[in-house]
Amino acid sequence: MSVTPAPEAASPVLRMEAVRKSFGASPVLRDVDLEVAPHTVTALIGASGSGKSTLLRCANLLEEIDDGAIWLEGEEITDPRADADAVRRRIGVVFQAYNLFPHLTVLQNITLAPRRVHGLSRPRAEAEARELLERLGLGAKADEYPDRLSGGQQQRAAIVRALAVRPRLLLLDEVTAALDPELVGEVLGLVREVKEDGMTMVIATHEMAFAREVADQVCFLDAGVVLERGTPEEVFGAPRQERTQRFLRRIVEAGRL
Repeated sequence: MSVTPAPEAASPVLRMEAVRKSFGASPVLRDVDLEVAPHTVTALIGASGSGKSTLLRCANLLEEIDDGAIWLEGEEITDPRADADAVRRRIGVVFQAYNLFPHLTVLQNITLAPRRVHGLSRPRAEAEARELLERLGLGAKADEYPDRLSGGQQQRAAIVRALAVRPRLLLLDEVTAALDPELVGEVLGLVREVKEDGMTMVIATHEMAFAREVADQVCFLDAGVVLERGTPEEVFGAPRQERTQRFLRRIVEAGRL
């Protein structure tokens, strides 16, 4: 009787191994290991200064690591021979600030990289951008300038811009930090939709309830170390490390979880 072998687990989209990063004499990331499976969401949580944003910047090669290695879809992107620009074309990034060009319309902001970097024709880039804007609730804002949009709409437009280049990995760095509380929900709603579409994401966030809801894997960073990782149920429901317990206790006391 023949036996069909079990399928191998999918290779991680992003893998970090023993990554170290310091600014001067201050270590920011200390021997960080991380694996992000395809079509999953990894949430990075921890106090300000714990290394979350630096981790994302290293993943996109915006910061050069001091030691260790990073792989994107099996390719070591920290190899000195790697083409950093080619790597960044496969990764979408959205920061706290919207970083939309104020002199360009929403549509022009979104089509800039597909046309200039990926070589799409203007008609195709605009057609794909309008379809994406329509699907993600911003179709009516395509021809508006950023200063005519609310903060939440600008951040959603920034996420759409990142998605327009069809990234293999999307990095979101505290995308609700600069928003008024009433605008946070619409941005988080868009992230939920992006997850449902199967996008692989790494999210640095202070929105604990959102991380608990949307993440497949949660990593708690403390002083540059991934101190604890697991499913949302494990990390939020039964944290093993005393430092994680203290952090989450303060979050609960503040009414944020």
